[in-house]
Amino acid sequence: MEYRKLPKGDEQISILGLGNSSTSQAGEKGMEEIVSLAVENGVNYFDMAAGDAAPFAAFGRAVAGCREKVYFQVHFGADYRTGKYGWTLKLEDIKRSVDWQLKQLKTDYIDFGFLHCIDEQDDLERAQAEGTLDYLQQLKRQGVVRRIGLSSHTPAVVEKMLDTGLLEMLMFSINPAYDYHHGEYAIGRADERMALYRRCEAEGVGISVMKAFSGGQLLSAKTSPFGQALTEYQCIQYALDKPGVLTVLPGVRSTADLRRVLGFLQASPEEKDYSLLGGFTPREAAGSCVYCNHCQPCPAGLDVGLINKYYDLALAGDALAKDHYVNLGKTASQCVACGHCDSRCPFHVAQSSHMKEISAYFGR
Repeated sequence: MEYRKLPKGDEQISILGLGNSSTSQAGEKGMEEIVSLAVENGVNYFDMAAGDAAPFAAFGRAVAGCREKVYFQVHFGADYRTGKYGWTLKLEDIKRSVDWQLKQLKTDYIDFGFLHCIDEQDDLERAQAEGTLDYLQQLKRQGVVRRIGLSSHTPAVVEKMLDTGLLEMLMFSINPAYDYHHGEYAIGRADERMALYRRCEAEGVGISVMKAFSGGQLLSAKTSPFGQALTEYQCIQYALDKPGVLTVLPGVRSTADLRRVLGFLQASPEEKDYSLLGGFTPREAAGSCVYCNHCQPCPAGLDVGLINKYYDLALAGDALAKDHYVNLGKTASQCVACGHCDSRCPFHVAQSSHMKEISAYFGR
């Protein structure tokens, strides 16, 4: 397993986490087996926005002897007390639901407490007016909640939450379909969505990724908006390459599903290569580096993707981006303008001339 550090903390989070939209299909014993297999393979991040109430008790039993090794992402606004999923903005209902989740999970603390599914500006304003955000801060001061987060599908809402300075983690839907204007949750233009990811990284807010497969649509040529199926590994790599992303949270229905997802860790670069998306890039996103590294290997030894990433992050206000850039083995000034990357870039970036621009910006 690979891990990425939470920028505003010391938590090391597995790049593959576990979503919970369909876990209950495995049954009580099956859910416990899924969690045990996940922990055995280094998965330590579990999202508890479940499709129904069933996973909570099973997860609580499965991690009873290793609670300190895992992180629970618990949603303030998801209500499972009836046995089914419900959504609420009422603070008293949220308090009762969170208490229920804690009891089912057999824990007295929440690693990541999230405002749940805030997709409209009115929802965020109501969460503030109802006192839910204050309640999260109160629980954090008491040590019951360790980190404050938000789940949303709407860039403009996330930007408003980022303005508060309270956000430490964001759960956001990232996949090629949504980023390129296809699907119910394809909210915001491609450049707006990428700007959000960059802002999160620049401000030290980690991202956990939901809907990496667009609800499975991207995995079939019949349902893919591109008319061509992508693999799970291509979708996972696509999400992991976005700035700010710490973990991807696929939903699984069985241990067989989980083993297949874990195969990503041993997959070859070719199996993870999503460069075919270059043919579907919308106009406003064309010419922008997405850090896919399809241009590698560079004849001059430059890490073209990282050079672009640090430049973009510096422009987004990341104070550490220049230091990261300077510490690269080779910088943009050492580009020999051979054109290798220009000819291989599926997203139509003129990297040779871009290296000159980056070199001028950083002065090296």
